[in-house]
Amino acid sequence: MKKGVVLITGSAGLVGSESVSFFIDKGFDIIGIDNNMREYFFGKDASTKWNRNRLINKYKKQYTHYSIDIRDYKGIENLIKKYTPDIIIHTAAQPSHDWAAREPFTDFSINATGTLNLLEAFRKHSPDSVFVFTSTNKVYGDRPNTLPLIEQEKRYELPENHPYYDGIDETMSIDQSLHSLFGASKVAADILVQEYGRYFGLKTAVFRGGCLTGPTHSGTVLHGFLSYLVRAAIMKKTYHIFGYKGKQVRDNIHSYDLVNAFYHFYLSPRIGEVYNMGGSRFSNCSILEGIDIVQEITGEKMDYVYENKNRKGDHIWYISSVKKFKEHYPDWDYKYGIRDIITQIYDFQKDLIIKK
Repeated sequence: MKKGVVLITGSAGLVGSESVSFFIDKGFDIIGIDNNMREYFFGKDASTKWNRNRLINKYKKQYTHYSIDIRDYKGIENLIKKYTPDIIIHTAAQPSHDWAAREPFTDFSINATGTLNLLEAFRKHSPDSVFVFTSTNKVYGDRPNTLPLIEQEKRYELPENHPYYDGIDETMSIDQSLHSLFGASKVAADILVQEYGRYFGLKTAVFRGGCLTGPTHSGTVLHGFLSYLVRAAIMKKTYHIFGYKGKQVRDNIHSYDLVNAFYHFYLSPRIGEVYNMGGSRFSNCSILEGIDIVQEITGEKMDYVYENKNRKGDHIWYISSVKKFKEHYPDWDYKYGIRDIITQIYDFQKDLIIKK
């Protein structure tokens, strides 16, 4: 039985394609928007065409694809007006803070103006819909780096008695810190989504992600930590570690667990909500720890080099608190931990690379 329509931007990307599969399994029809800007950002190896074709071939009539740029307001408006979706899941973005400095206008027009286009079309033509936005922990800028971190053998850590030991929550300020231009454009989008919810009384949610990952991630040097790490191991490429001795900590959430959180919000939506959403203490690792796990799972000895200069604005330690979301949606929980994630990425990428 068909339940309705979901409109997904960035539908051939990691979170977008996971959303396609998840909501089709729930009985929805999908309108996918993706014009493969990822290839423009990161080159042919990062192209999502393979994933777009996979979705079209696998889901046939349940999935309808549009190669529309989210900066095209009329194109977006016409789609939302035509389909009046039950839920809009906005995952399309320029996702790299390094890349944003190269083309600031491109970055801002996609991340901020593209989001505004979607919100305005949603408000005008489908105001009863639920709007879900994939934001980022980079909205906090480098403020997490001011935490009293302790250097350990293979990671940085917080003291166990620190209020943020179990994860950074939504009370951390996003103001007066170094964000990178990518972080700034995502802040603009983040605030817009909140404002359209609070000002107009619309059902919107901002999910500030940690490292979003999973087997369909087209990882590159500048984006997609675990995916690119596994790819480097399979292809015997030298992996580059940028600063902090490789001890910087990331929490990693499987795209399925994130999309399942979207679904729980859709079932009982709220007005202008914000949630930190990452792997929390359940699923995290430093780069050095990640290399160890990848070598263990793949059986490949990794070659890596260390560059002492860290990426500007990069986090030394970031673990998300998901306490607020779990209080609002107690039936939601994780399905995949860090080893499950890396194993899935390896199994998927190994077959993909061999076929190529």
